[in-house]
Amino acid sequence: MTSSEDQPYRSGFACFVGRPNAGKSTLTNALVGEKIAITSSKPQTTRHAIRGIVHRADGQLVLVDTPGLHRPRTLLGQRLNDVVRATWAEVDLIGFCIPADQKIGSGDRFIGAELARITRTPKMAIVTKADLATPDQVAAQLAGIAALGEELDIDWAHIVPVSATRGDRLDVLSDLLLSELPEGPPLYPEGELTDEPEETLVAELVREAALEGVRDELPHSIAAVVEEMSPREGRPADKPLLDVYVNLYVERDSQKAIVIGRGGSRLRQVGTKARKQIERLLGTPVYLDVHVKVAKDWQRDPRQLRKLGF
Repeated sequence: MTSSEDQPYRSGFACFVGRPNAGKSTLTNALVGEKIAITSSKPQTTRHAIRGIVHRADGQLVLVDTPGLHRPRTLLGQRLNDVVRATWAEVDLIGFCIPADQKIGSGDRFIGAELARITRTPKMAIVTKADLATPDQVAAQLAGIAALGEELDIDWAHIVPVSATRGDRLDVLSDLLLSELPEGPPLYPEGELTDEPEETLVAELVREAALEGVRDELPHSIAAVVEEMSPREGRPADKPLLDVYVNLYVERDSQKAIVIGRGGSRLRQVGTKARKQIERLLGTPVYLDVHVKVAKDWQRDPRQLRKLGF
């Protein structure tokens, strides 16, 4: 299949990897053009490999946003790392994301050393958050990444700085990503932006709303599960309503109190924010019912992790 007489049509999978909070999810959303991965300033926000689809005249780019690779302290952390390693073993291209405003550190070197063992898959270095750094800082980061490649014997296919929030050089990045993919037909139907189940996306939007304003260890302790999602019976066709019931899980009673807030005030804020996002995602009015439950030490409990989808 060709997109023009002289340019082949390309398609394939490219994953973004990096340490926690390196800007992978924001970059995925910006390239796809819609929000398909939740974002937060909290590390380890992403807990699944989420696929976003970029449709172009000359190809189809399937982006896989992965959890931040880190030194795990819990069974959940180990399983998130397993997700990352399983993902980069299956894709056509790996994009290593390193923020422009932070010096290359031990976490980046840890990931780079693992990438160096993957010899058959092309690797790009992407300097994210370029809007948060001066031109000199960006230039220094580009040089540092080139030096890291030499040190670890990684032959970067490209090194490119971008700003997902400002949209700087996203077109360049999209071109470069696609250029490294194999020739082939589209992998997904036109217009499809992700293959994530709606229930997963809805649960993630509730968790994103719950993460706002929390601190310390609480972000890691929050999980969200959709218990039921169904159209309200008896509604006229021109006035549909989708009933969505979600459980938020935390690890301790003290955390439950924080998420709910005084007199339920914080939980109401979470519900209002999440409902608006869900309605935008699904294109229909939503009745959202959120309950907070305690699953003691679920991050370390294999049975609880299975129940919560990990």
